[in-house]
Amino acid sequence: MELWNSTLGSGFILMGILKDSASPELLCATVTALYIVALTSNGLLLLVITVDARLHVPMYLLLGQLSLMDLLFTTVVSPKALVDFLRLENTISFGGCALQMFLALTLGGAEDLLLAFMAYDRYVAICHPLNYMVLMRPRVCWLMVATSWILASLSALGHTVYTLHFPFCLSREIRHLLCEIPPLLKLACADTSKYELMLMVYVMGVTFLMPPLAAILASYSLILFTVLHMSSNEGRKKALLTCSSHLTVVGMFYGAATFMYNLPSSFHNPKQDNIISVFYTIVTPVLSPLIYSLRNKEVMGALRKVIGKSM
Repeated sequence: MELWNSTLGSGFILMGILKDSASPELLCATVTALYIVALTSNGLLLLVITVDARLHVPMYLLLGQLSLMDLLFTTVVSPKALVDFLRLENTISFGGCALQMFLALTLGGAEDLLLAFMAYDRYVAICHPLNYMVLMRPRVCWLMVATSWILASLSALGHTVYTLHFPFCLSREIRHLLCEIPPLLKLACADTSKYELMLMVYVMGVTFLMPPLAAILASYSLILFTVLHMSSNEGRKKALLTCSSHLTVVGMFYGAATFMYNLPSSFHNPKQDNIISVFYTIVTPVLSPLIYSLRNKEVMGALRKVIGKSM
C-alpha cells in the first residue's frame, strides 16, 4: 500500500460525528449549546471559587482545578469541530493534529489523577477531620495539582511523539471527532500491535487508570465505613451527598476512558468511538460543574452572592 509522507505541510481529514450524522444541523446546534453551557458553568464555578474567601479551602481548590481542566478539554475539541462543519472543511494539519492529541491526552490524564486526589481529600475530611488542615495544607494541595499536570503532560508528550512517528497510509481520513491514538493507529502502515498492548495494558491501565481507580475505591470504602458509624444523621447525609457527587463524575469519566483506552481494537468501531469521545469531551464537562454546584449549598450560596454583587 502506498505510504503518505507525514510532513508538517500534510494533514489529516477528521470525519467526526457531525459528518456522519443523519441530522448534522441539529447535532451541530446541540454541540454548540452544550459547549456554551460548559463554558458558562465551569467559568462561573471558577469565578465563585476564586472570589469567595469562604471557598479558599482544599476541597474547592481541587474542584476549581477540575473545572479548569474540563473547560480546557472541551475547548480543545468543540470549536474545531463546529468551525469545520460550518466551513465544510474537515482538514487538520499534521502539527495541529499533534497539538490536539497532546492537549487532549494531557487534560484527560491530569483529570484522571486529580479525581484520585479529590477522593483522598474527602477521605481525610471525613475519616480524619481533626488532622484535615495539616494533611491537606495548601502546599500539599498544590503539590497534588502540580503532580497531576506534570505526569499527564510527560505521558502525553511521549505518546504523541511515538504515535505520530509511524508511517501512515495514503488514506488520511480519521473517522473520529479528534486526533486520538486508537483511530490514528488504524491508519498506520506498520505493525502497531506491540505498541497498542503497551499503551492499553501497561501505560494507560497500570499507570493512569488502575492505581487512581484503586485509590478512589479504597478511599470511599473507608469513607462508607466511617459514615455508617456516625451518630449524627445530618453529618451522615452531608458526607454521603458530597461523596455521591464525586462518585458520579468518577463513573462518567473513568467509564469512558476505560472503553476508549483499555479495550482491544476489535471492540472499537468508528460510531461507538465517536459517541464515547463526545461524552467525555463535551457532555462530561457540562455535567461535572452542575453535579458539584447544584448539590452543594456552599457553592450555590457563594454563586448567589457573586451574582447579587454584579447585579
